Parts: sequence; structure tokens; C-alpha cells
Amino acid sequence: MDGVNRDVFRQFNGFPVPVSASVTAQRDFGFDLHPITRTQNLNWSQCEVDRGVRLHYFQQWALLCNRRAVESVVSPHSSSLSMFRLLVSHSPSGARRAVVRETSTHVGHQYLEVWGYSGLEACLDLAALNKHGKVYEDAQFACLAWSPCEERLLYVAEKKRLRSSAQPSSASDDADSMVFEEEDKNMYMEDWGEGLVGKTASVLCVADLSKGDVTVCPGVPPHLSPGQGLWAGDSGGVVFVGWWNEPFRLGMKFCSNRRSALFYTDLKGSCELLSSDLGSVSSPRLSPDCLWLVYLQGRAFGPHHQCFCMMLVHIHSLSLSLYVCTSAGQFAGVYDSLPPHCWSSDSEWIFFSSACENRKSVFSVERRTGRVFILWVFSEFGSVKLLTIVKDLMVICCSSPNHPPCLKVGFVSNGAHLQSEQWFHLGGAEVSENFGWQSMIIAPPPEEENHQLSGVNFGAVLLKPAGSSKSVMFPLVVFIHGGPHSHFAAEWNVNAASLTKTGFAVLMVNYRGSTGFGQDSIDSLLGNIGNQDVKDVQRAVLHVLQNNKTLDPDRVAVMGGSHGGFLACHLIGQYPEFYRACAARNPVINAATLLGTSDIVDWRYSSVGLQYSFDLLPTPQALTAMLEKSPIVHAAQIRAPVLLMLGGKDKRVSPYQGLELYKALKSRNSPVRVLWYEGDGHSLSNVETQADCFLNMALWFKQHLNVK
Repeated sequence: MDGVNRDVFRQFNGFPVPVSASVTAQRDFGFDLHPITRTQNLNWSQCEVDRGVRLHYFQQWALLCNRRAVESVVSPHSSSLSMFRLLVSHSPSGARRAVVRETSTHVGHQYLEVWGYSGLEACLDLAALNKHGKVYEDAQFACLAWSPCEERLLYVAEKKRLRSSAQPSSASDDADSMVFEEEDKNMYMEDWGEGLVGKTASVLCVADLSKGDVTVCPGVPPHLSPGQGLWAGDSGGVVFVGWWNEPFRLGMKFCSNRRSALFYTDLKGSCELLSSDLGSVSSPRLSPDCLWLVYLQGRAFGPHHQCFCMMLVHIHSLSLSLYVCTSAGQFAGVYDSLPPHCWSSDSEWIFFSSACENRKSVFSVERRTGRVFILWVFSEFGSVKLLTIVKDLMVICCSSPNHPPCLKVGFVSNGAHLQSEQWFHLGGAEVSENFGWQSMIIAPPPEEENHQLSGVNFGAVLLKPAGSSKSVMFPLVVFIHGGPHSHFAAEWNVNAASLTKTGFAVLMVNYRGSTGFGQDSIDSLLGNIGNQDVKDVQRAVLHVLQNNKTLDPDRVAVMGGSHGGFLACHLIGQYPEFYRACAARNPVINAATLLGTSDIVDWRYSSVGLQYSFDLLPTPQALTAMLEKSPIVHAAQIRAPVLLMLGGKDKRVSPYQGLELYKALKSRNSPVRVLWYEGDGHSLSNVETQADCFLNMALWFKQHLNVK
């Protein structure tokens, strides 16, 4: 069995996943009269399980376009491995490509390279210039943006640090560009938590290619950490997001509720506020005519992820207008970051993808009216995600629970609708696996309604193996996402697909509090964790068992990570005779003991319905509320064998949370096993760890569900 599980996981985890896409023109004579060749640059990620590595490679596809249509596609002869590339950006004309690269011989030694038609045109040794620390490459802060003249590049890096006894190397090395340390190297330095370890204080940097030099942008207030920068058209200034780093930093990964605002700097020392400074902002995107700036805005604190408002700023007048906020009809709100390029060529439409019930869909917003349209592109796929749109050429990633990701490319003829017959395949999988899936919407019964926020439904996606006869009954694995404010879309999920392929039915539940069901759904969970979400999952399980006679009610297991692990452990404690096995990754077990060790202490209060402030101190009442909503209070009732998978470097949920449950079960002679991954964090994302987790989990379920 181990060999079968390994082979299936190796195959499914080895399917390429698109990371980013860009479009450049080789010659631009206009769409209406002359053909134009466009180059589609695709960056992919692919896991190689046997070596335990994640490979990154890129492809170039040639598209022959005419009259706003793709006439033909020329596939690449081969793919090229991306070695040590941290960031890549193509210039507006497509003639140049910027790459931030880290050398293999000297860890942390970084170069900024510029490539053109004739090869390498410029190379800046960032370590030798010594203007800043490491360049940021993460999804929260990072950028690599070309100026309109294509002679300057904007990026984000760690502030330079000098000892207090050291002297600045030049007049430009002032307090804005470096952090002075005490002689004692053991001084504690805050960072931005899980997934952003070592990122303490960021700076905006401009590389002048003609001079071969780098300047740290002056004027950014010291209480801000800047990121997500972009050039403000031909003004020579820069727009950026600034996050408050005082009085102290909270974890930012997976948390869009950190206080932040939008700013403009003229790069000469002046810094101007463009948005409200009481909420959170992200994803600033400039229109092609350089007149409009769209960005996303949410609340600070409260739910760590939420339904955003889409805001629009007129660059010249700086007038601000609210665009899209509430959900209606088939549009459930904006939850995801905007694509790097999201505007139509005439600056009249904004395109984005977002969760919508159990799917991810592509939407458009008409700039003049704010009306939202859902774009049904491919009915044969469960979910679609927009990667980019450049001069109305759109690149979309498509997948389903039984279909690995693939890319499609086509022109947008009208912002309100798309035509699927005009789309071309651009790599990725072209075949579906032979198992079925269905999406369902479930209404809570009256006794389980949230009386403050009633009428909120939730969802689930069921995957079932291909049965050889009607008499076959499949064991069921209930799969619960973390967050809790995240989402299971009807898209390719390696763990769910691998379990289904090896004989399990898998139920992925979007309980109330998940994204994709409106802000009321998210808000309904505050103060109700451990109760409302637990009942939703159990209701979904009972629903599918009653409506699918091929599912075996006597062989049900549950799995989940983070808040999903929290719910999995709640379920086996609250329904001890129902579940036969449990697998939990980095679960929250005791919210009270987690309070002092998590990088998102604010969520520990918000989750139990308490308002957070930076100066808040624990009270007996608050700690009691956290304890009462935790799985540990049900530990004595647990009968199901429990597999715990813990990351030794987890800063979000301490691995000692899992050990707390381990000791409680061990002392009661309840079957429990712990897998400890010393070098992994909260997501357990190392390729070798992912494979080991799946294999152990699959064998655990086979053993305790009596799967032959």
C-alpha cells in the first residue's frame, strides 16, 4: 500500500502549477491592420518528490494575434530552469527583463540583472553597493517595477544595519536608510512573523541603470514599513503601501487586517497620505492611461481575512470613491489580491478573480458605474483564476478537483462577458482523473442558525472514487481548511485528489466563516469558534451520508491543519463515537496557552468575540473564554486514534499546542502518534515534509478505517 500511495502522490504533486504570467510584444503595429507577435512568459513551479525539491522553470510561447484575436500559438521547444531567481519583471516595451538573483556560492549575495535582446545589459552587485540588506521576494511586501522610461527599477529590501560605533559610509546613509544596532548582537529584533522571519524594517529602493547605482527612497516615516510599490505614471514619484510597525509588529502572512495605508512619495523626501489611515490596504494598481489608481481596503483587526472594498483614486485630483464592497447575486465579494496587471487597455474595466461560494471565478468591474460582472469562461472547470491581462490579452489558470491546473489565453472583447471559443491552451495538464466531484450549498437548520447574522449558508465539495459497482461503499475523509477565513475552491488539491485516487471519498467543507460567502459569513464566526463551525462541519457530513449511499457511515475520518486541525480535534471530542481516525497538522488545541506564543495575538481575542488593542492584557475572563472554546476541554472524551504533524519552527501555532493534546491522550492510553518536522513552519510546505505527511496520513486512515 505504501508504494501505491507514494506513486499516486508523486504523480499528483508533480503536476506543474503556474506561478505568474507576463505578456510582451515583439513589434506593435496595432491590432486592427497588422498581425502582431506577442510573447507569453510563463513561470511554473513543480515538485520533485524523490529529491524533495521544488523546481521553478519558465516557458516562452509565441502568440500570433490579429484584430483582437489569437490566430495561432507556437509552443516552446523546451522549458528553462530558473536558477536562484528571486524576482523577475519585464519592462513596459518588452525589450528588457529585470532579474534579482541570489548566487549559489555565497548565500545572501544578490545581483540585479537587466537582460535585453543582446544578452546581459547591466548587472548591479547589490551586496557590494551596500545600500540595504536582502531584497524582499515575498507576496506581502515585494515588488520589482520598471519606471516608464525603463531606466529605473523600484524594489523593496531590508533596511541596512550598522553597529552604533560605525560611521555612515556616505551622506546618503542616514537614519532613514539603516538601523543602528547596539554593540550587543543579542538584542531582540522584531519581524513580521510566520513566513516573514528576518524581515524587520523595509525600505523602498530605486536602481538607476544609467548610473549603475541604488538609492534608498527618503522621507518614508520611520513608523511605517513600505512595500508593494509602483511608479505613479510619468510624475517620477512612487505609490506604496505603508504598514504601521508600532507599537509592535503582528504576523502578516495570511492576515490582510494589518493597519496600513496608501502613500505617495516624490522620491525627494516628501510623503503624502492617499487613503484612510485607520484600516488596511493592499494591491494598488495604476490604469494604462495613468489617471486612475485602484486598490483594496479592509478593516484593521477583527477577522484576519475579510471581504475587501475596492477603492478608486483619480491621480490628478486625488478624489477618492468607494467602488465595490458588498456582495450581490453571483458575486460574493473581493477576497483575493488583484493581479499585477488588472486593467483593460482603455482603462474602463478592472478584472480580478475571487472566491464565490465553492468556486473561484473571474469578475470585471466597469469603472464608470462600479457594476460587477461574473465572467463564465469555461463551464467544464470548477475554478478559474486570472493571472494577468495586458492590452486586453488575458491569461487564466483553470482547474477542477479532478483536473490539474492548465492555462488558457485569449482576448477580452467585452468587459461584461468572455467567449470561450476564442481561447487557446498554454500548457499544464489536459486530461482529467477518473473520479467525480460535486459542489453543494447547505443551509443550517433553525436550531443552528446564528441569530445575529441569520440566513447565511455554507458549502462543501465532495470527491468520490470511480466505483466498479453500486455495492461498493467508500470510507469518507472529512477535510477541513484552516484560517478560519479561507476557502476550499472546486479546484485541484493534491491531498484530496491523492486520497480519492487511493479509494477514499473526500468531503471538503466551507463552514460559516469561510471566504466566498459574504462578509456576514465571516463575521458570524467571531465569538462562535468551537461551536458554530464544528456544527457546520458535522451538518455537512450528515448531509452527504444521507444523500450518498455509497459512503460508509461507519468509516469516517477527519483531517485538517491550523484552524482545520482545531476543528478536527473538536469533532472527535464532541462526537467521540462518530469518527474512527483523525490527522491534524499544527492544530490549535488550547487557545489560552497559545496567547503568549502566537504571532497573531489579536486573533486570539477576536476569535472569541473580544475586541483587541495593542495594550490589552489578559484577564481571567478572557483566558476562560479561550479555554472553553478549545478542543482540550473535550480531550477526555476522544476515542479516535490521532496523528499529529507538527512544525518545529511554527510561529503561528506553537508545536507545543499539539504536544499538549499528545500528553492528554497519552495519559489516558488513547492511540496517538506525533510527527515532528524540525525545520518546517506552520504550512509544513517543504516538499519532503508534504510527501511524508501524506504517506503517514494515508496509512493511518487505511489502518484505522480497515481499508484493504
